[in-house]
Amino acid sequence: MSTNSQSTDSRIASRRTMTRRAAGRACLGVVMAGLACLVAPPIAAAQPQDYPNRPITLVVPFPPGGSTSIVGRLVADKMGEVLGQQIVVDNRGGAGGTVAARAFTRAAPDGYTLLFGYSGTIAIGPSLYPAAGFDPRKDFAPIGMIGTAPAVLVVHPSFDIASAGALVARAKEKPGQIAYGSAGVGTVTHIAGELFVAMSGAKLTHVPYRGSGPVLNDLIGGHIKMSFTPIPAVHAMVQSGSLKALAVTSAQRSSLMPSVPTVSETGLPGYEVVLRYGLLAPAGTPRAIVDALNKALRTALASDDLKKRLAHEGAEVLPSSPEEYAADIDREETKWSKVIRDAGIKAE
Repeated sequence: MSTNSQSTDSRIASRRTMTRRAAGRACLGVVMAGLACLVAPPIAAAQPQDYPNRPITLVVPFPPGGSTSIVGRLVADKMGEVLGQQIVVDNRGGAGGTVAARAFTRAAPDGYTLLFGYSGTIAIGPSLYPAAGFDPRKDFAPIGMIGTAPAVLVVHPSFDIASAGALVARAKEKPGQIAYGSAGVGTVTHIAGELFVAMSGAKLTHVPYRGSGPVLNDLIGGHIKMSFTPIPAVHAMVQSGSLKALAVTSAQRSSLMPSVPTVSETGLPGYEVVLRYGLLAPAGTPRAIVDALNKALRTALASDDLKKRLAHEGAEVLPSSPEEYAADIDREETKWSKVIRDAGIKAE
């Protein structure tokens, strides 16, 4: 073979070697880039600049018409205005709201399905229903609190008791002879009575009904002497004299009944039972979306119009951070699980 041929072959071989090396380096670069993509956080998920770009669903875990559903719808409408997207309310009742809460845990954590948080569902339900199917501390991403709503201890006008303290004294004189009605086993109106019994040492007899309406019918008729009832349900009856209000169950007096003292003031220091409303997303929802929703919720709750309409439903506005709402859920579940356990309350 000639010298020129050998030289040509050498140059060809050299080029092939260089090409293979370049290809190898390119391939390695692709692999490294791919690994970098796996390790790096998803920028689009962390910074959802286009959220929300379609309607949002708010699951309210009760049938339409009640105070809880009304509060949820009011908040949804105002938040929808703030976000520039419609928030559609989806009412799903059953087992104190736990049916809807359990189904909600399977929703996509993308900010387009939210849950209206309520004390009876989030703080009481997991202990009351053994098959509730969710953990309030792990299965939700708290967005923020909406507010609180106290109940009121009301009695029939013929019942010669003037205060919560006098009721305790009478119940101790006649253990088990005074009955109180509730909207059902495990409802906040029932748990309020159980906490009253636990803190006072007095014995009352619980009479469960199926909803607030039947309770009030029997209370006005004098068939039962007393009940712990949401303020909006009895406000007009108290004003007309059909019922007598002894005390509200919040730590401070209610703006709807400013002349009515608290249970804590008149007999049981430290007693507090209030419905607590909030907004929740599924666990795993990106923090940027949670923050966007929290900001929209705070803006909505700052509206004088919404404050006034919530006050009409007995709710006091109480906005919070996601962390503050998470801490509130933890405290409430701890408190009510003990009451349920100590009283031996079982779901019907």
